[in-house]
Amino acid sequence: MDFGPFIERTGEVIDLLGVVAIVVGVAVAVVDAGIRRLRRAGPVYARFRRVLGRGILIGLELLVAADIIRTVAVEPTLESVSVLALIVVIRTFLSWSLEVEISGHWPWQKWRTRGAEASSDDGPASPEAERAEVRSPRQ
Repeated sequence: MDFGPFIERTGEVIDLLGVVAIVVGVAVAVVDAGIRRLRRAGPVYARFRRVLGRGILIGLELLVAADIIRTVAVEPTLESVSVLALIVVIRTFLSWSLEVEISGHWPWQKWRTRGAEASSDDGPASPEAERAEVRSPRQ
């Protein structure tokens, strides 16, 4: 039984999901910014960039996953693995750049985040807050 075509198709589906995630992220960011602008609800530009960046990051993660699946599924040659490595390096650089643009700090420095982002869905702002949350979870 040959799984090659099935895995190739799976990679294509995940690729499509990555593109859809980016398009939906752009649409959500634009709609959210428009609504916030009309209601004059806080800073529009900073939130727009953060929402847009998150959509792009999710899409990039899916696109990298699809590339890995397709490269491993089809006969992995030195050339295909080299191309995959280059794609992963470029997309990883883009992901890290977007993360720094969105949050204002390196991914491993999340504990430095304070204020509005402390209550975001990314979790507590500091190791102390994380320990406090473990003892007293929000309900």
